[in-house]
Amino acid sequence: MDAGSVAVVNANLTYPTNADGTYPYKPNSDLFYLTGIEQEETSLLLVKESATESKSILFIKPFDPLYEKWMGKLLTVEDAQKIAGIDTVLLNTAFEITLHTHALQQQTIYLNANEHLRAVLEVQDKDAQFAQWCKQKYPTHTYKRLAPIISSLRMVKNTIEIELMQQAANITTQGFLRLLKMVKPGVWEYEIEAELLYQYYTYGTATADYHPIVASGTDSCILHYTANSKQCKAGDILLIDAAARWANYNADLTRVMPVNGQFTQRQKQVYNAVLRVNKAMQTLMLTRALLSDLQQHCFDLLLKELVDLGLASKEALHNTTLRKEALQTYCYHNFSHLLGLSVHDVGDMKQPLQAGMVLTNEPGIYIAAENIGIRIENNILITDKGNYNMQENTPIEAEHIETLMNT
Repeated sequence: MDAGSVAVVNANLTYPTNADGTYPYKPNSDLFYLTGIEQEETSLLLVKESATESKSILFIKPFDPLYEKWMGKLLTVEDAQKIAGIDTVLLNTAFEITLHTHALQQQTIYLNANEHLRAVLEVQDKDAQFAQWCKQKYPTHTYKRLAPIISSLRMVKNTIEIELMQQAANITTQGFLRLLKMVKPGVWEYEIEAELLYQYYTYGTATADYHPIVASGTDSCILHYTANSKQCKAGDILLIDAAARWANYNADLTRVMPVNGQFTQRQKQVYNAVLRVNKAMQTLMLTRALLSDLQQHCFDLLLKELVDLGLASKEALHNTTLRKEALQTYCYHNFSHLLGLSVHDVGDMKQPLQAGMVLTNEPGIYIAAENIGIRIENNILITDKGNYNMQENTPIEAEHIETLMNT
């Protein structure tokens, strides 16, 4: 932050469903990252008076006996100080006057926002509400964006964050292993989802921040299929994109298995094509690499596999129009995204890869006419010495998956 500035980060709102119902509360990832606080109606005020003088003030909800009767215990000042490591913790009734005191002494106000290329912001969140209020209250201040600063910090994980993400990955592996023993013809997709939830809750956690994708047959070609409502049939493949989270940090795993425990020759042919691309791309996910370059290389590899699978002509290797048509038909998503407190985490995707970043590696080939959708996804930690597959213990070879399903 510039000297002579303040910044505010607010907790997320609790959103209504119907009648008096609400969605499960999800902490604001930026606030959690900076403080470890998960309680609603919390705000963080950062003040940078000069290059050497700064302060942090946390505001929490005051004691409310009616709330505690219905919803549970609220954080005390002492609780919040211990969690956040911030000495100055005040009740949120003091927020406006405290902000006023500091804002009038500074020139710049940093406003936070949920900034993501794929975000669809149809509902105004608390940070957006605050930004609107703040600009009316202090119209002559200079305003700047806080999100790029926090995103650049969140993009590179520290040792503790990596440990939390590895724990999420380990729990996810146990969930997948459980499924290999129960998937068979006649089982319903929602039963498979329930088995995953059982496994994750057994470890004291839940699914990552997306609805589990349990897609059999032709629906394996739908990237974000969430109905999970069909009965799995012999001869179909089953694509499962469902991971766990731990302490708000997400894993993200996709695996494919044959419903009857044995891939057909064609299914295995497509599966191994995707697996070859997955393995090749991991070798290239190194420090200083650019994701844009890696993406084009991934498309090159996928196109060659499409040719070998009889899905594209050899002319597509050299013809831009045919190349685009083949990829849009059979390989219609990018191979990687950042991972962390959000499944599609924040950060500048144009920056070279650097140690501490965690990204997915998830190439896919989807043949709707053949009811075959294959995506194989791992989480890759970038290090100074190469990279590390955080799901290295999750079965990935087609023959290994078949063996585990039949023993």
